[in-house]
Amino acid sequence: MTEKFQVGQIIEGTITGVKQFGAFVALDETTQGLVHISHITHEFLANIADAVKVGDKVKVKILSIDKEKGKISLSIKNALPPPQKPQQSKPKPKPKKEVPIEDFENLMKNFLKDSTDRQTDINKRLNNR
Repeated sequence: MTEKFQVGQIIEGTITGVKQFGAFVALDETTQGLVHISHITHEFLANIADAVKVGDKVKVKILSIDKEKGKISLSIKNALPPPQKPQQSKPKPKPKKEVPIEDFENLMKNFLKDSTDRQTDINKRLNNR
């Protein structure tokens, strides 16, 4: 494995193979790495063939280098800026809390009693003039 690659480095490579679990990327004539399907795009990707195909040129970030096993882990999504989040619209109003019927009946009884008492007071004041 060549010493010219370092973890964190972003380089251009070519897709050389596509499997369900990821894509193989040639970094140079003798060095190849793997981009796991979870590192292809920022969004969920069910089918890797929807995003890349053999022969595509891609920018990749080197995530890890295992010299003993001769494996390089790569990421396409980490080599790109994250997508901008859409502006959030106004928050939706919370649904009004439902009042149990017993509480509603009590509220109405109290309201009617208060209303009747006020009307009685008003009538007394008017008659005392």
